[in-house]
Amino acid sequence: MTTATFIQELEAEASATRKCLANIPEDKFEFKPHPTSMAMGYLASLVAEIPLWITYMLKEGEIEFNTFQHREIKTNKDLVEAFDENMSGVLAALKEATTEQMERTFHLKSDGKILLAEKVSAYIGPTLNHWIHHRGQLTVYMRICEIKVPSIYGPSGDDKQY
Repeated sequence: MTTATFIQELEAEASATRKCLANIPEDKFEFKPHPTSMAMGYLASLVAEIPLWITYMLKEGEIEFNTFQHREIKTNKDLVEAFDENMSGVLAALKEATTEQMERTFHLKSDGKILLAEKVSAYIGPTLNHWIHHRGQLTVYMRICEIKVPSIYGPSGDDKQY
């Protein structure tokens, strides 16, 4: 896939993702549908953060779990601002990406140990899928908590006109 294709896909998913994140109230950040599940605030932060991972793939060539800095999210405003900044960053990184950046090997590490080594161009797609998967989880949490779920690929059950 080309950087233009990745940009197109990110832009197509961004609006619905932002609408989901904008609907998450702080009083639900600690909600978990099951004790082994992520808290809603953590999951929403993850959805806001994943575009940043692609920026790291392109610019840094690696993510080290032990040193990767997660943004502190305390409010819905923080959440949406983080998402907007991460989207702006990834779109700029993709627009500026060189063939060398796209073809080099990205490393995902934990404590220096390589967990994954994959060509950047081959791993952006799975990262987008991972992002969309977690957004889907977030919409389930939203539904359980009776938070309105926005239209994503078509009308949702909360769209009054349908």
